[in-house]
Amino acid sequence: MTMAEVAEALQAEVLVEGEGYRKEVRHVVASDLMSDVLLVDEDDMLLLTSLAGDQVLRTAQIVGAAGVIVVNGKPLPSSMVYVADTLRMTLATCRLAKYDACVAVQAALQSRK
Repeated sequence: MTMAEVAEALQAEVLVEGEGYRKEVRHVVASDLMSDVLLVDEDDMLLLTSLAGDQVLRTAQIVGAAGVIVVNGKPLPSSMVYVADTLRMTLATCRLAKYDACVAVQAALQSRK
């Protein structure tokens, strides 16, 4: 499933279509603790978080994530959109709670089988 398909499944608003927008996502990490995200050693990863700050994007870049989806419908600061654009990182936001977003991604993955 691509980042674009995940965003569609979550009815997310894509703010920045970065380099990973059409990239295949094989792992989803849902966390608000960026120190935990830094310990993830998986390729082709998507980060779901409720944190709305620039550091989330920098962490996603370090771990090689395809993109970031901020959940809970949080408004994002304009600086976050600017950083995502500068890093060419896909950034989206959705209204779902983190748990519900994880369930929706799993359901979308199951329907593809």
